[in-house]
Amino acid sequence: MRLIGGYLIREISLGILAVLFGFLALFAFFDLINELEDIGRAGYRLQHAVLYVLLSLPGHVYELMPVAALIGCIYALSQFAGNSEFTAMRAAGMSRYLALRSIVGIGVVLAILTAIAGEWVAPVAEQLAQKLRLNVLGASQGGTFRSGLWIKDSVKDSKGQALRLRFVNIGNLTPEGRMERVEIHEFDPGFRLSSVIRAAAGIYQPEEVAGGGTRSAWKLNGVEQTRFEVAAGESGIEALRTRMDRAPELIWESDLNPGILAVLTIAPDRMSAWALWRYTSHLRENSQNADRYELALWKKIVYPVAIIVMLMLALPFAYLQSRAGGIGLKLFLGVMLGVGFYFMNGLFSNLGLLNTWPPWLAVSIPSMVAFALALAMLGRVGRSY
Repeated sequence: MRLIGGYLIREISLGILAVLFGFLALFAFFDLINELEDIGRAGYRLQHAVLYVLLSLPGHVYELMPVAALIGCIYALSQFAGNSEFTAMRAAGMSRYLALRSIVGIGVVLAILTAIAGEWVAPVAEQLAQKLRLNVLGASQGGTFRSGLWIKDSVKDSKGQALRLRFVNIGNLTPEGRMERVEIHEFDPGFRLSSVIRAAAGIYQPEEVAGGGTRSAWKLNGVEQTRFEVAAGESGIEALRTRMDRAPELIWESDLNPGILAVLTIAPDRMSAWALWRYTSHLRENSQNADRYELALWKKIVYPVAIIVMLMLALPFAYLQSRAGGIGLKLFLGVMLGVGFYFMNGLFSNLGLLNTWPPWLAVSIPSMVAFALALAMLGRVGRSY
């Protein structure tokens, strides 16, 4: 049984790798086509585009692994069925439980490798890809608005009550994490504007505090600060007064750091689970909508598990016999299951955002449907054979 199990694992693994490389080649081809329009701009050359595409591949590995696992496993198992190898394995004493255990073992290993790729390899590669592209093109991240990036920040006391609210506008964010054309609007708890800070640039420079710790802070250069104060005049009527101060530099304390700002330059699906959790926590603390990032966080949790479900869904195809006919059609239907699962993930993710479903539910529905279908097919196979 150990020999049969090892042979089963080896052939299925090779099938999955072949399908995965095929998908990666296809996606790399389309990514390269998208980069062709930028070749020739500034110093962006073909070699830069190729390197950018190669650095984007780890992110595609994470996205495609469940589908590649399903199609690759179906391919390998269908070959067993077509050559009557699986029948010989069953005659040698391999039970349905042993086959399922071998496939689930493959799924667990692939799930762990996929989680590692999604948590460490893909985010680092994506950051390098974005830095390469922006550095060569001489560009910076400007956000989706003409005015640049907008992010909310707050200053809280020890009890968690907001002392000041801030709306920070960053004109440009360089790949090194340097802010340019910074504008900070500060409001008191009653949403009255208290000050506006404008700075030409800012770099992250945490300050040391007593006890050996550090405090998150930015060093702003070319600062112009306008303060708004309410004061009583000679007649007793309150009046709004402004005072403008200029300084070559200013230390600005804020919980914002390059790690949080780097999130704004990377698509949520390409971020690590830790970065997603940290950014969603920041958004919730500032009473902002974090559904998009929570959805991506739950995908990081569910996707590795979906690989195991996909392999369970592929197992019934091993029981198809060549003499029964229609194996090619059933293999095609299996491939369609994988493609359908890929599109269902995108569909229910968007439906979840539109209908404000719980993120864990929107992400889990395709996997739960696939799991129910796998159990039904395995049950039918058990009754038929």
